Amino acid sequence: MAKKLVLGILGSTKGSDLPAIINAVEHEEINAEIGVIVSDKKNSGILKKAKEAKLNNVFIDPKGKEREQFDQEIMNVLKENKVNLVILIGYMRLFGKKFVKRWGHRCMNVHPSLLPAFAGGMNKNVHKAVLKSGVKVSGCTLHFVSHEADSGPIILQRAVPIYEKDNVNSLKERVQEAEQEILVKGIRLYQEERLEIKRHKVKILESEESPDIHME
Repeated sequence: MAKKLVLGILGSTKGSDLPAIINAVEHEEINAEIGVIVSDKKNSGILKKAKEAKLNNVFIDPKGKEREQFDQEIMNVLKENKVNLVILIGYMRLFGKKFVKRWGHRCMNVHPSLLPAFAGGMNKNVHKAVLKSGVKVSGCTLHFVSHEADSGPIILQRAVPIYEKDNVNSLKERVQEAEQEILVKGIRLYQEERLEIKRHKVKILESEESPDIHME
């Protein structure tokens, strides 16, 4: 079995997908532990959930700091806690070049649409745009981070149907269920060393193949 992962989770909002990861760790669906949960919002829901679950948690105040300085503080915390995979859950900040170079293909973000459609938006604004557009299918995307928002190599996607009666809240709830599924699956694939990145594309390897994750 591949080496156990230490997860670092970054979030700015409620952290609605966090319980799914906690549950997957506790039930050994993934060979991982949560090393630290970091937020740029002192009173964020994700920090509250972390405290309730008695998980290591850190607030880093971004006020008055340049992006690179703030990113460095995050990287220091990740290093201190021996993190080897970062998960973004409702994290509302973009990363600078140094962070992306160091963590880009070891940092996953979940976005509430089928990228590249409806990229750049956040939270309910995405679902509102989806419903307004009239498309019949929405979903979510798990991808590695890059310098630009929602543009990194796509790992997994999950489609979610849109119903006539849907509103922003009902669609969001259904998409979040799909987010939780692909988050856990994506972490497991990474832990099993089954994600290969070539030319900005992710290939999911068969289980008998297990090379190190690498970039070309």
